[in-house]
Amino acid sequence: MKVLVAEPLAPEGIAVLREHHEVEVRTGLPRHELLSILGRYEALLVRSQVQVDAEAVEAGKRLVVIGRAGVGVDNVDLASATRAGITVVNAPTGNTIAAAEHTLALMYALARRVPAADASLRKGEWKRAAFTGRELRGKTLGIVGLGKIGMAVADRARGMEMQVVGHDPYVTEEVAGHHGVTLLDLGALLSTADVVTLHVPLTRSTRNLIGERELGCMKRDAYLVNVARGGVVDETALAAALVEGRLGAAAVDVFDAEPPVDSPLLAAPNTVLTPHLGASTEEAQTRVAIEAAEQVLDVLEGRPARYAVNAPLLTPETAQALAPYLPLATALGQFYAQFARGIEDLTLEVAGESAAYDTTPLAAAALRGLLETVTEERVNLVNAMSIARARGITLVERRVPEAGRYSSLVTLTGSTTVSGTVAAGEPRLVRLGDYWLDMPPAPSMLVTRHRDRPGTMGRIGLMLGDADVNISAMHLARRGPRADALMILALDDTVPEEVTERIRADDAVLDLWVIRLD
Repeated sequence: MKVLVAEPLAPEGIAVLREHHEVEVRTGLPRHELLSILGRYEALLVRSQVQVDAEAVEAGKRLVVIGRAGVGVDNVDLASATRAGITVVNAPTGNTIAAAEHTLALMYALARRVPAADASLRKGEWKRAAFTGRELRGKTLGIVGLGKIGMAVADRARGMEMQVVGHDPYVTEEVAGHHGVTLLDLGALLSTADVVTLHVPLTRSTRNLIGERELGCMKRDAYLVNVARGGVVDETALAAALVEGRLGAAAVDVFDAEPPVDSPLLAAPNTVLTPHLGASTEEAQTRVAIEAAEQVLDVLEGRPARYAVNAPLLTPETAQALAPYLPLATALGQFYAQFARGIEDLTLEVAGESAAYDTTPLAAAALRGLLETVTEERVNLVNAMSIARARGITLVERRVPEAGRYSSLVTLTGSTTVSGTVAAGEPRLVRLGDYWLDMPPAPSMLVTRHRDRPGTMGRIGLMLGDADVNISAMHLARRGPRADALMILALDDTVPEEVTERIRADDAVLDLWVIRLD
């Protein structure tokens, strides 16, 4: 088959492809020329510059697979590719070691003040006392995000004789323990660690994960390192903390806007700034090229690709039957991740009419909802179970022919239970824990478990109203009069944290959850 390499790729990756197929390397093509030739090829390899949008997908009449030599796939129109039956693959693991080593390099650069000492010496100065550093041995490293890169940093930090603590609600204590990491909640980690390093994807829930309040929890002489994503740290708050001496130092490799021409960090003291170099090693570029090439080969030879970004196409019958339940399963996974108190062993039960089909897509969708905010790998049919297992999570599928009063019922069970169905083509939540209900999931929800006393619902509504948070729908589930009740509020607005704390402090409120569904 014919493979087009449209952007620079390490020669080792091209060699892998040429062992099996005809490869043409044509980089830097004008857009119109690329579109004019795409119809000749079964496979296309790109990096981050070539835009494989709907027009390009349409032009690639013979395309079977699109390979992205890197982690993200922002430049590929996944929906168009999936509709066209084209598998999209990427290379999510090739830069793990490079990013981990750059993290350590920045930690040492901060601790020994290497950039400032170098600049001073080049100016003709000899100020040894001014650049007295600190040893990392014996210090506590706090890792926020324990995916592949975070765990690689942990393994190396132990070799540096550091104490390692971590925060990741989707990693079990057993898995963390294998890497010598003690799990803490975020607040405890920030107040404990001498160095905090971030390794989380940028999502709605992680944007400004480290802001003014979080920086205020850190030790005044602590270091902050970000080799993850721009936007995870509030750059204005970080710059202010450094200027005011409320934080020891910071090393930043990624920025809100790149290049960061207007970032306040450019003028902040005690910083080491690098231009997004986390994956920029010769070895990483080689690994990424080989990994992407191997994925392309798998698809061209009819094998399932380990890092397929979009799910393989289902049979028409299965796709039609399960299509309404895929968004439901994803929503159940997202809800469970925020509602449950622990995530380890899970069961996905599909009951009723949907149980007559292969329910693997529903399991993958549920795991995608559960894990998508903590991993840059897109969870799909191919990789869902292995990504979950890597974090110590197991999921068992069950199919049951009867669904009671529902035509089909999907239930995710572990430390708690979340169930849903589809009615009139729309997902509905029908069970949370021991409470039965009937309510469509909403992008923003507030859930309370409270003592069913007169005035409780009114007080909660008033607190939300005073904060200009509009309630669009509500449901109250209870076991009996004046027993404990579960209230679910669908909201038009995000609830400010100070409001949730006031609601939580109400003497009738037993528990509270703020749920966000993307």
